[in-house]
Amino acid sequence: MTVSRRKALLERRKLHVRKQLRTQERPQLTIYRSSKHIYAQLTDPLTGKTLTGVSTRSPGVRDGLESTKDVDAAKKVGTAIAKLALERSIREVSFNRNGFVYTGRVKALADAAREAGLSF
Repeated sequence: MTVSRRKALLERRKLHVRKQLRTQERPQLTIYRSSKHIYAQLTDPLTGKTLTGVSTRSPGVRDGLESTKDVDAAKKVGTAIAKLALERSIREVSFNRNGFVYTGRVKALADAAREAGLSF
């Protein structure tokens, strides 16, 4: 499979997920997974502005990690984003997996955010 075909399929999945979340008025927890890092951000669906964000590159999360590309790092990011959301009195969010398959690091981040107090 060529790179352009792979990118096209990812874009198609991203749009499919985003279309389903468009009708909800609660903030979106959007994730992005690269080969080395994982990123999570909360966005306001009405204005499109980012409320807060955290990643494995953030200083508070990066400290104490052996690797930034494993499940433990994703769990730490999930806990951190939930903590930031609760500080802003956000308890319910919509989970936007951004076209990524819900296994591995994506699932670990979601489970850690749920355990830390977010509901979706």
